[in-house]
Amino acid sequence: MAAEPTAQQLTAQHRPTLDRALEAIRTRAYWSPHPEHPKAYGENGSLDLAAGKAAFDALLGTRLDLGQPGTDDWVGGETSPYGVELGVSYPHADLDVLLPAMRAGMRAWRDAGAETRAMVCLEILKRISDRTLEFAHAVMHTSGQAFMMAFQAGGPHAQDRGLEAVAYAYAEQVRTPDTAEWTKPQGKRDPLALTKRFTPVPRGIGLVVGCNTFPTWNGYPGLFASLATGNAVLVKPHPRAVLPLALTVQVARQVLAEAGFDPNLVALAAERPGEGIAKALATRPEIRIVDYTGSTEFGDWLEANARQAQVYTEKAGVNTVVVESAGDYKGMLANLAFSLSLYSGQMCTTPQNLLIPRDGITTDQGPKSFDEVVADLAQAVDGLLDDDTRAAGLLGALVNPGVKDRLEAAGGLGEVALASRAITHPEFPDAVVRTPVIVKLDGAKPDAEAAYMSECFGPVSFAVAVDSATDAAELLRRTVREKGAMTVGAYTTSPEFEEQVREVCLEEAAQLSLNLTGGVYVNQTAAFSDFHGSGGNPAANAALTDAAFVANRFRVVEVRQEA
Repeated sequence: MAAEPTAQQLTAQHRPTLDRALEAIRTRAYWSPHPEHPKAYGENGSLDLAAGKAAFDALLGTRLDLGQPGTDDWVGGETSPYGVELGVSYPHADLDVLLPAMRAGMRAWRDAGAETRAMVCLEILKRISDRTLEFAHAVMHTSGQAFMMAFQAGGPHAQDRGLEAVAYAYAEQVRTPDTAEWTKPQGKRDPLALTKRFTPVPRGIGLVVGCNTFPTWNGYPGLFASLATGNAVLVKPHPRAVLPLALTVQVARQVLAEAGFDPNLVALAAERPGEGIAKALATRPEIRIVDYTGSTEFGDWLEANARQAQVYTEKAGVNTVVVESAGDYKGMLANLAFSLSLYSGQMCTTPQNLLIPRDGITTDQGPKSFDEVVADLAQAVDGLLDDDTRAAGLLGALVNPGVKDRLEAAGGLGEVALASRAITHPEFPDAVVRTPVIVKLDGAKPDAEAAYMSECFGPVSFAVAVDSATDAAELLRRTVREKGAMTVGAYTTSPEFEEQVREVCLEEAAQLSLNLTGGVYVNQTAAFSDFHGSGGNPAANAALTDAAFVANRFRVVEVRQEA
């Protein structure tokens, strides 16, 4: 049995990684300590492909006992979008027992200091990384992501976001020194002299309300930001995506205990079917931080009602791409086709509205009419997804029936330029797999506006004809201002129009991608370099990850005395 790690051992192991992360968020250059290919795993204690699948299979039908206090029942009921019954049961908590137990360990965690907390968090992430291939299957079979996306987004990219949050949290806590000697001259009298001690103190218990589509990628920033700043963290997963976050809690509790801290600093709040505990939890006085990803409706409710807590929300928006002209028409079409298809459009960053002048655009292949641009894009999507096996690996499965319902209803909103079709998954015949639909709308018609000014989550895109590029920029501005956007894209060869779009995005606080034609897509962001959301428009009140995301999770308390 391995010896339990000491604080000094954890520091020796993980301090270089933290230093690299601190440098990365300063320079914004590419860096990741977590390999992006499955073949990189399988050595140094990591599970390989076969072992990862076997570890996931061994979880099916079992009870995941976390050793939490206050367990009064066992709950479960997850069914994979691929048709697999997971059959895993989780502890259901009596919150009046669990929450006091979580608070009990916070004093020692606070007194450990920012560096020790960071090192423990990095050890948690290291052990999650060792089980990346097991986690990939857990993410796949709760979110409906295809395996490679579940592996990358649910594994290394999620771990990067967690590490990024730890780096920001550490940087903000050590900005103020632990102690200071303060001396004020008094002329002929003796100077005034004080010794001042500054301690980052946590707010209380943080609540992470998990989402169905990206349980780890969207869950880790808030979890690790709160934990690294001294707070206990209660994880409330989406009832259809419990397993990845339950495994995360299991790892965190093991590491905390081995490092000499109370494992109850991290706990799980699973719920009975239909119980809906998020509202009751979010408004309890013990909960002082809430992290939430999901619908605008519930995000707005949290911001209005969880008044005792600092609330961080990533909600929904209407992501827009403006096509004014194209210097690489073929590259633009390929890039957009991939962006619209990836994970069946079930990303908060997927483009929904494509604003195109009705008189057409100029390209490196000559002028293209509105209808030609839309038809060529439809053909690009068709070509990308013409092989069912390849398509299944890109699309994944529809995460819930609501997505399918919206997809089927979208065809009645306008002229269908690309019809959706069903795909039979080669491994999981019960999976619901659908290709995207593209619908043409006239931006000048009021009935069309009702469609394109509402979020339609899933593989649905609207090609909106506008009177001019200037009208496109103004519609972009109104969309972001009224509905919010996690991402904005633009294609143009005009420096003047590029500046116009850039100014709209600066004024409305929307993250902009210009003229993407290669292997980077508007719906992807890289930890340590890209900000996910801005916190400045209705789509989200926070950004992943910046100083503002971590700094208000703790306060600095000063104790001063005469020297």
